[in-house]
Amino acid sequence: MTSLPKDAVLLVVDVQKGMDVYAEQYHRNNPDLERNIARLQAAWRKTGRPIIHVQHLSTEPQSPLRPGQPGVEIKDEVRPLSGEPVVQKSVSSAFIGTTLEADLRRRGVTTLIVVGMQTNLCVSTTARMAGNLGFTTYVVSDATATFDNTGHDGRRYGSELIHDVALADLNGEFSTVLDTKTVLEQAS
Repeated sequence: MTSLPKDAVLLVVDVQKGMDVYAEQYHRNNPDLERNIARLQAAWRKTGRPIIHVQHLSTEPQSPLRPGQPGVEIKDEVRPLSGEPVVQKSVSSAFIGTTLEADLRRRGVTTLIVVGMQTNLCVSTTARMAGNLGFTTYVVSDATATFDNTGHDGRRYGSELIHDVALADLNGEFSTVLDTKTVLEQAS
Protein backbone atom coordinates (compact mmCIF):
# COMPACT_ATOMS: atom_id res chain seq x y z
CA MET A 1 0.00 0.00 0.00
CA THR A 2 1.47 3.35 -0.99
CA SER A 3 -1.31 5.67 0.12
CA LEU A 4 -4.93 5.39 1.06
CA PRO A 5 -7.66 6.78 -1.18
CA LYS A 6 -9.24 10.01 0.07
CA ASP A 7 -12.55 8.17 0.50
CA ALA A 8 -11.14 5.20 2.48
CA VAL A 9 -13.61 4.59 5.30
CA LEU A 10 -12.45 4.06 8.88
CA LEU A 11 -14.96 1.50 10.19
CA VAL A 12 -14.99 1.52 14.01
CA VAL A 13 -16.65 -1.70 15.18
CA ASP A 14 -18.33 -2.16 18.58
CA VAL A 15 -16.08 -0.05 20.82
CA GLN A 16 -18.80 0.19 23.44
CA LYS A 17 -18.87 0.77 27.19
CA GLY A 18 -20.31 -2.68 27.83
CA MET A 19 -17.12 -4.31 26.60
CA ASP A 20 -15.55 -3.21 29.88
CA VAL A 21 -17.88 -5.63 31.68
CA TYR A 22 -16.24 -8.49 29.76
CA ALA A 23 -12.80 -7.07 30.54
CA GLU A 24 -13.57 -7.53 34.24
CA GLN A 25 -14.22 -11.25 33.69
CA TYR A 26 -11.79 -12.04 30.85
CA HIS A 27 -8.37 -10.60 30.14
CA ARG A 28 -8.45 -8.19 27.20
CA ASN A 29 -5.35 -7.87 25.07
CA ASN A 30 -4.17 -4.57 23.62
CA PRO A 31 -4.67 -1.92 26.30
CA ASP A 32 -3.84 0.69 23.61
CA LEU A 33 -6.97 -0.08 21.54
CA GLU A 34 -8.87 3.13 22.30
CA ARG A 35 -5.78 5.34 22.02
CA ASN A 36 -4.85 3.90 18.62
CA ILE A 37 -8.40 4.22 17.31
CA ALA A 38 -8.50 7.84 18.53
CA ARG A 39 -5.23 8.52 16.68
CA LEU A 40 -6.71 7.07 13.49
CA GLN A 41 -9.91 9.06 13.95
CA ALA A 42 -7.91 12.28 14.35
CA ALA A 43 -6.04 11.59 11.11
CA TRP A 44 -9.26 10.73 9.26
CA ARG A 45 -10.95 13.88 10.49
CA LYS A 46 -7.92 16.03 9.63
CA THR A 47 -7.82 14.70 6.05
CA GLY A 48 -11.60 14.72 5.59
CA ARG A 49 -11.86 10.96 5.18
CA PRO A 50 -15.13 9.31 6.24
CA ILE A 51 -15.60 7.52 9.55
CA ILE A 52 -18.45 5.09 10.14
CA HIS A 53 -19.18 3.76 13.63
CA VAL A 54 -20.75 0.36 14.22
CA GLN A 55 -22.81 -0.25 17.35
CA HIS A 56 -23.90 -3.70 18.45
CA LEU A 57 -27.46 -3.86 19.81
CA SER A 58 -27.62 -7.24 21.47
CA THR A 59 -30.85 -9.21 21.63
CA GLU A 60 -29.51 -11.29 24.54
CA PRO A 61 -31.37 -10.44 27.78
CA GLN A 62 -28.23 -10.42 29.98
CA SER A 63 -25.93 -8.60 27.56
CA PRO A 64 -24.43 -5.26 28.60
CA LEU A 65 -24.74 -4.29 24.91
CA ARG A 66 -28.55 -4.50 25.00
CA PRO A 67 -30.46 -1.31 24.13
CA GLY A 68 -31.47 0.63 27.21
CA GLN A 69 -28.33 -0.41 29.10
CA PRO A 70 -25.46 2.09 29.65
CA GLY A 71 -23.06 -0.44 28.10
CA VAL A 72 -24.63 -0.06 24.66
CA GLU A 73 -23.11 3.43 24.31
CA ILE A 74 -19.95 3.96 22.25
CA LYS A 75 -16.95 4.66 24.46
CA ASP A 76 -16.20 8.34 25.07
CA GLU A 77 -12.62 8.07 23.77
CA VAL A 78 -13.82 7.13 20.26
CA ARG A 79 -17.38 8.47 20.16
CA PRO A 80 -18.83 9.76 16.89
CA LEU A 81 -18.79 13.44 16.10
CA SER A 82 -21.87 15.15 14.74
CA GLY A 83 -22.52 13.96 11.21
CA GLU A 84 -20.54 10.71 11.49
CA PRO A 85 -22.91 7.83 10.76
CA VAL A 86 -23.60 5.02 13.22
CA VAL A 87 -24.60 1.65 11.78
CA GLN A 88 -26.57 -0.42 14.29
CA LYS A 89 -26.49 -4.20 14.07
CA SER A 90 -27.61 -7.18 16.12
CA VAL A 91 -25.36 -9.87 14.60
CA SER A 92 -21.60 -10.16 14.15
CA SER A 93 -21.38 -8.64 10.66
CA ALA A 94 -21.89 -4.92 10.08
CA PHE A 95 -23.25 -5.86 6.64
CA ILE A 96 -26.14 -8.12 7.76
CA GLY A 97 -29.47 -6.36 8.35
CA THR A 98 -27.99 -2.90 7.74
CA THR A 99 -27.62 -0.49 4.83
CA LEU A 100 -23.81 -0.41 5.12
CA GLU A 101 -23.03 -2.11 1.80
CA ALA A 102 -25.60 -0.06 -0.14
CA ASP A 103 -24.37 3.17 1.46
CA LEU A 104 -20.73 2.39 0.59
CA ARG A 105 -21.60 1.41 -2.99
CA ARG A 106 -23.75 4.53 -3.48
CA ARG A 107 -20.78 6.67 -2.39
CA GLY A 108 -18.37 4.73 -4.61
CA VAL A 109 -16.24 3.62 -1.65
CA THR A 110 -13.89 0.72 -2.37
CA THR A 111 -11.55 0.72 0.66
CA LEU A 112 -12.29 -0.03 4.32
CA ILE A 113 -9.98 0.22 7.33
CA VAL A 114 -11.50 -1.96 10.06
CA VAL A 115 -10.77 -1.41 13.77
CA GLY A 116 -12.52 -2.27 17.02
CA MET A 117 -13.81 -5.17 19.07
CA GLN A 118 -13.58 -8.18 19.05
CA THR A 119 -10.82 -9.24 16.70
CA ASN A 120 -12.06 -12.82 16.37
CA LEU A 121 -15.78 -12.04 16.31
CA CYS A 122 -17.37 -8.87 14.90
CA VAL A 123 -14.15 -7.42 13.45
CA SER A 124 -13.33 -10.70 11.73
CA THR A 125 -16.87 -11.32 10.47
CA THR A 126 -17.16 -7.78 9.10
CA ALA A 127 -13.71 -7.90 7.47
CA ARG A 128 -14.41 -11.31 5.91
CA MET A 129 -17.67 -10.09 4.41
CA ALA A 130 -16.05 -6.86 3.20
CA GLY A 131 -13.38 -8.88 1.42
CA ASN A 132 -15.96 -11.27 -0.05
CA LEU A 133 -18.02 -8.30 -1.25
CA GLY A 134 -15.00 -6.98 -3.16
CA PHE A 135 -13.90 -4.13 -0.90
CA THR A 136 -10.18 -3.57 -0.43
CA THR A 137 -10.03 -4.26 3.29
CA TYR A 138 -7.39 -3.50 5.90
CA VAL A 139 -7.53 -4.59 9.55
CA VAL A 140 -5.41 -2.64 12.01
CA SER A 141 -3.67 -5.08 14.35
CA ASP A 142 -3.07 -2.72 17.26
CA ALA A 143 -6.46 -1.00 16.90
CA THR A 144 -8.35 -4.27 17.47
CA ALA A 145 -8.66 -6.36 20.62
CA THR A 146 -10.37 -9.39 22.11
CA PHE A 147 -10.74 -11.41 25.31
CA ASP A 148 -9.71 -14.80 26.67
CA ASN A 149 -12.06 -17.57 25.62
CA THR A 150 -12.77 -21.17 26.58
CA GLY A 151 -12.94 -23.88 23.93
CA HIS A 152 -15.43 -26.71 23.62
CA ASP A 153 -13.10 -28.93 25.64
CA GLY A 154 -12.86 -26.51 28.56
CA ARG A 155 -9.37 -25.34 27.62
CA ARG A 156 -8.76 -21.64 28.19
CA TYR A 157 -7.15 -19.66 25.36
CA GLY A 158 -5.46 -16.34 26.06
CA SER A 159 -6.65 -13.16 24.39
CA GLU A 160 -3.29 -12.48 22.72
CA LEU A 161 -3.28 -15.93 21.10
CA ILE A 162 -6.88 -15.56 19.92
CA HIS A 163 -6.11 -12.08 18.57
CA ASP A 164 -2.99 -13.23 16.71
CA VAL A 165 -4.70 -16.27 15.18
CA ALA A 166 -7.71 -14.20 14.08
CA LEU A 167 -5.40 -11.70 12.36
CA ALA A 168 -3.44 -14.54 10.73
CA ASP A 169 -6.69 -15.99 9.38
CA LEU A 170 -7.70 -12.62 7.91
CA ASN A 171 -4.37 -11.55 6.42
CA GLY A 172 -3.98 -12.28 2.75
CA GLU A 173 -7.30 -14.06 2.38
CA PHE A 174 -9.91 -11.44 3.29
CA SER A 175 -7.82 -8.40 4.15
CA THR A 176 -4.36 -7.00 4.70
CA VAL A 177 -3.30 -6.59 8.31
CA LEU A 178 -1.33 -3.45 9.16
CA ASP A 179 -0.46 -1.55 12.33
CA THR A 180 -1.57 1.96 13.29
CA LYS A 181 1.79 3.56 12.45
CA THR A 182 1.71 2.19 8.89
CA VAL A 183 -1.90 3.26 8.32
CA LEU A 184 -1.19 6.77 9.64
CA GLU A 185 1.79 7.08 7.28
CA GLN A 186 -0.45 6.15 4.36
CA ALA A 187 -3.29 8.44 5.40
CA SER A 188 -1.31 11.69 5.49
